[in-house]
Amino acid sequence: QVQLVESGGGLVQPGGSLRLSCAASGFIFSNYVMSWYRQAPGKERELVAHITRAGVSTNYSDSVKGRFTISRDNAKSTVYLQMNSLKSEDTAMYYCNAADSWGLRKYWGQGTQVTVSS
Repeated sequence: QVQLVESGGGLVQPGGSLRLSCAASGFIFSNYVMSWYRQAPGKERELVAHITRAGVSTNYSDSVKGRFTISRDNAKSTVYLQMNSLKSEDTAMYYCNAADSWGLRKYWGQGTQVTVSS
């Protein structure tokens, strides 16, 4: 059975940092592009960052460039999102996504809540 389990969310003050983790199982992790999405209440889900299968290439939304870093460890079947200089507008549920090269297979985690507030 395919599973993506996010962890590391929580409450943090503006300017603080968090590191999210997504542990994958039930599929060949190294064959999948991994992404982080987020969704705030009343908003559409948006792509935050993605990383290619071997970790050679990464992309970020403009709103998080320079502050967030996505990485992966294929030996551990885990993808990470390091979030620095957090802002209140980063508050959202963060979701881990796995997609194959053709977009035919796509899996989602259940999310981890990030709240940035003083």
